[in-house]
Amino acid sequence: MPRIAGLAWPIILSNITVPLLGLVDTAVVGHLPDSRYLAGVTLGATLFGFLYWGFGFLRMGTTGLTSQALGRERDDQVRHLLGQSLLLAGGIGLALILLGDPLIALGLWLLDGSPEATGLAESYAAIRLLSAPAVLANYAILGWFLGQQNSRVTLLLLLTNNGVNIVLDVLFVVGLDMTSDGVAWATVIADYTTAALGLWLCRRRLGRLGGHFERARLLTIGAYRELFSVNANLFVRTLGLLFAQAFFTAQGASQGDTVLAANAVLLQFIMLTSYGLDGFANAAEALTGHAIGRRRFDDFALSVRAAALCSLATAALASLAFALGGNALIALLTGLPEVRATAAQFLPWMVAMPLIAVWSYLLDGVFIGATAIAEMRNSIFIGLAVYLPLWWLTQGLGNHGLWLAFTTFTAVRSAVLVTYYLRYRSTRWRDTA
Repeated sequence: MPRIAGLAWPIILSNITVPLLGLVDTAVVGHLPDSRYLAGVTLGATLFGFLYWGFGFLRMGTTGLTSQALGRERDDQVRHLLGQSLLLAGGIGLALILLGDPLIALGLWLLDGSPEATGLAESYAAIRLLSAPAVLANYAILGWFLGQQNSRVTLLLLLTNNGVNIVLDVLFVVGLDMTSDGVAWATVIADYTTAALGLWLCRRRLGRLGGHFERARLLTIGAYRELFSVNANLFVRTLGLLFAQAFFTAQGASQGDTVLAANAVLLQFIMLTSYGLDGFANAAEALTGHAIGRRRFDDFALSVRAAALCSLATAALASLAFALGGNALIALLTGLPEVRATAAQFLPWMVAMPLIAVWSYLLDGVFIGATAIAEMRNSIFIGLAVYLPLWWLTQGLGNHGLWLAFTTFTAVRSAVLVTYYLRYRSTRWRDTA
């Protein structure tokens, strides 16, 4: 339990800094004389949230493989996983820059904003895309350090990124009278500053590991086989999850602006819960991967049990908080009476959601550590196979039907992952022990 808590608290704290940056972005742009600047930043930030999250496998895959290599005491593998992940991040980042124009055009067309906001979002996005190599390199660096059970570096890097971003937001927009482009440049500079700090920290860590990079293991495609296999499944899994969330948003929007806004408010409840649950899941990634690398099933089981206890306690507290203070939180998030009233109708779904979703958060972390990524991928698509038909059958229930379908999707994901875990624990591990 203390090891889980020690790894989790820096991650939880760093997660909390993310909405702070969003608040500052909104505040500085929201005080400009024209609301289209805020709309443009919102569209652009949404586009890059989806785009970059799609490559989140660079963080997750690197964590799982590094933790296992650390458990095997293979410092050479730990070292080369960093080099391979950084080269992969750089290659994908440069490809995104080269394909930037059609990607931005397609993304903004799908988001369907007003012509004025879309024009500003195009300019914002063209600048933000310049940071693609740095953003993806930061994913790889965070994953590498987390795989070595060093979550304090995660905290340091995210505090640096968000801190530089906030300071430059204020300097560029308030001090230099820039508009949405100023917010974009602040983010780009913050991303490269963080990458530079991360690479310096990597260099220090490599000095302690000793040894050197071997060109063949960095430049030979065959050397990337395991990394490609893990990351490909993570990429497909992430696309499925993005589709599920985009579908939910689109169906809410089809019911009118009030329902769309109410659902957006309630999704913040899920985001708040994720700050704690992600911390314990990330800790589980590092510890279970290390146990598998050492071929110690007892440590593996103890790590899962400790992470489960912490996660369940967090989920229970979240459900209780939403039951007792959900209406007050809704009032804090929106001042619109019709949105408040609509969100309150669907608040019971938020009370139930943490206790249903906790297993998918926890076991995602366990399976990342075990690099059992196919199981994670399968859980998404089995969930979708229930989610979409159930939504179609319950359209007559309106937004309650939509929340029922989305909650069931989460429950099915959790149930599938629990089933896979029980099978993994009883057969796969013992077969390889």
